Amino acid sequence: MRPPSPTILDEATEAARDVITVGKVGDIFTHSGTGRVLKASGNDGLFDNTMSGIAALQDGGLLFANFIDFDTVYGHRRDIVGYATALERFDARVLELTSVLCAGDLAVITADHGCDPTWSGSDHTREQVPILAFGPGVTPKSIGRRSTFADVAATVAAHLALPEMPAGTRF
Repeated sequence: MRPPSPTILDEATEAARDVITVGKVGDIFTHSGTGRVLKASGNDGLFDNTMSGIAALQDGGLLFANFIDFDTVYGHRRDIVGYATALERFDARVLELTSVLCAGDLAVITADHGCDPTWSGSDHTREQVPILAFGPGVTPKSIGRRSTFADVAATVAAHLALPEMPAGTRF
């Protein structure tokens, strides 16, 4: 089902911005506004493609990556050790990402829902998910508890000087 209103991907595409999506973003957004799609298997492959995408991204572009293994391989299967190992491996690679960010770049790391591997059952869990937004020149501060994921899109739209999103409050 198509999203009920234009997404940040649609807005960036409409504004003729370079859009690169990594992983299953196209599946999540019904391939609307997803630009060049870079698929891979496993978090390391997705991180490699994210880094390749950043290197190829035109100034003012948008790269959106989804690291599905946290969800499907470890979270839903309640693999605590695998989840922890994947987080540590991802965390170790974040320095690669920060090392290529240029002045004016903004990186946002978050999750689309909770998937606590220590919880019983295989469904999504409902804990709050973190949002880390950083880049050269971004002043570290708390953005507080957000009421909607639309706040991420509103923030990215404002950062890229795209039209205001129909929902969300920028942080």
